[in-house]
Amino acid sequence: MKKILIVEGNTAEENGNFTEAGIKTHTESLRESLKYISKDLVIDVVNPSSDQNIDSFNDKLHTFDGLIWGGSSLNIYNDTPEIKKQIEFMKNCQNKVKNILGICWGMQVAVTAAGGQVKKANTSHVGIAKEIEINEYGLKHPLYKDKEKKFNSPAFNYDEVVKIPENGICLASNKINKIQSLYFQINKTRVWGLQYHPEITYEKMISLINFRRKKLIEYRKVFKNENDLENHISFIEKEIQVTVKEKKMLELKNWLKELN
Repeated sequence: MKKILIVEGNTAEENGNFTEAGIKTHTESLRESLKYISKDLVIDVVNPSSDQNIDSFNDKLHTFDGLIWGGSSLNIYNDTPEIKKQIEFMKNCQNKVKNILGICWGMQVAVTAAGGQVKKANTSHVGIAKEIEINEYGLKHPLYKDKEKKFNSPAFNYDEVVKIPENGICLASNKINKIQSLYFQINKTRVWGLQYHPEITYEKMISLINFRRKKLIEYRKVFKNENDLENHISFIEKEIQVTVKEKKMLELKNWLKELN
């Protein structure tokens, strides 16, 4: 049995908003995907922004075989108390956990804690990242074993990594984000990072688009109007029809295989 720690990136308040809207939290999505891939996992969960018992987790980080840090609605450059707590906890994790998988926000926190840099992106992924292409380094990395060289994936991000930590390497890119995945080692910790979400379904992404509908049109200005947004949802619905669940989640499966 492998012992896995899931780190929740959203605050308790935001998770409450998700639950009220009938949307699974990112931790719930991760649990569901992990259990689909393997039955031999013991899973624990911590929320660095909201939990009061964070010190007790710091003391037992070394007991976990791996850690997965999921997505969030936060922006790392806002430097709020909640974000500072997450960065500090990540630094502890990078000293005590041998294997870390950072997904979207999780990758951005890992990069920031290790001396890299994240900035607001010029363009956003809303529900889907198209034509992610694995580079020559990625093709040799166990993260992408059996993965097609070019693929689409669920994704939702306004920010991107612009500076990888020392000795890190980019593994994949697309037209929106130069760094769609990466690998670096800090201390004795191996960090695999993904800017996209293999653990989340496209159906949930559509729910998130609807949940954020007004902000996406009026504040983020990602869509011109309601019709533009609906056309985008239709595109994602077509992607659902051609998506193979096992292939979509290969990165999770490959990471679990590499735990030692």
